[in-house]
Amino acid sequence: MKLSSISITFFLALLQALSVQLVISQTDSCSSNLNLDVPFDTTSLHCLPVWTRNDFILRYVQTSSNVWSFVLSAPDTNSFIAVGFSSSGMMVGSSAMVGWITADGSGTVKQYFLGGQRPNLVLPDQGNLNVVSNSRSITSRSSRLYMAFELNTTQPLSRLIYSVGQIAAIPSSPDYALAEHRDQVSTTLNYVTGSSASKSPHSRLRKSHGTLNMMSWGILMIIGAMIARYCKQWDPIWFYSHAAIQSCAFVLGVSGVICGLVLENRLKADVSAHKGLGIFILVLGCLQAMAAFARPNKESNVRKFWNWYHYSAGRILVVFAIANVFYGIHLGEKGNGWKAGYGVVIAFFILFSFILEFKMWGRK
Repeated sequence: MKLSSISITFFLALLQALSVQLVISQTDSCSSNLNLDVPFDTTSLHCLPVWTRNDFILRYVQTSSNVWSFVLSAPDTNSFIAVGFSSSGMMVGSSAMVGWITADGSGTVKQYFLGGQRPNLVLPDQGNLNVVSNSRSITSRSSRLYMAFELNTTQPLSRLIYSVGQIAAIPSSPDYALAEHRDQVSTTLNYVTGSSASKSPHSRLRKSHGTLNMMSWGILMIIGAMIARYCKQWDPIWFYSHAAIQSCAFVLGVSGVICGLVLENRLKADVSAHKGLGIFILVLGCLQAMAAFARPNKESNVRKFWNWYHYSAGRILVVFAIANVFYGIHLGEKGNGWKAGYGVVIAFFILFSFILEFKMWGRK
């Protein structure tokens, strides 16, 4: 009985020690020693946490005048991990090293070129990174992934983008298609001081572009159109209110488009579809503004044709503006929160329009 109690106590103590060791082994820090089977020396690597939210740790060192060694450490969540090197801080146009472990335990590290937001534009085994031959590897140890590679360059790009894939969405042969990431962050890295910070390039200009266009084309234009349709019983207040709101929206919208053109030039980003929609919306806005100065009198025979044109062009403008705002949020990689917030605003407008439409037809 006494021996049995001692055995149980010893077993429980052993389990506790193992659990503590397991917890410790599942973490990584810059004070931890790396004992990895990689093709280069890991004893002199600089180390820094680069993405606290997902516990990404980057180690790097310049091993010669034109060779840089990297080791990216991240939790093993049965998904890919990636680090991209970007000239603009945007994912589109960057080249990334992506690694994952398959169900059979084999690891794969590939370079991808992110030519666009669509999956068919994310190209495996392509990119601008000159990867040293036989330097790529990825291992899983203590519930963490360690992706190692070397680049042949005198100075790597300082704008780094980290991402983690969807759980269980592992690329597979023959096409190795890369599913959309579930989280990502854009950072800057100072290789000399070893400091990293999350930073969105030209963030003030991006915020100005997004805010101006959302408020003008995506919100104020809708309010002005609703006033013109549902408030005509308050004549002439409705007309002056409609004209004032639409004029304000047009001025803000033009400013937002100018910000967008400047931003595109600075980022060198491929946003042709978003830009095309924006220019189309701007042209419609200009036509609406010119039509306001050419508005015929109520007694004119062509007034009904003018009304038909003005109403139709306004509705088309609003529909395309809403679509382009959502598309802009997607391109800006602002996440589902912004989409949901703007979606709630649009849903409110739609619901309110139904109520006013019902009341208007009731009066008729």
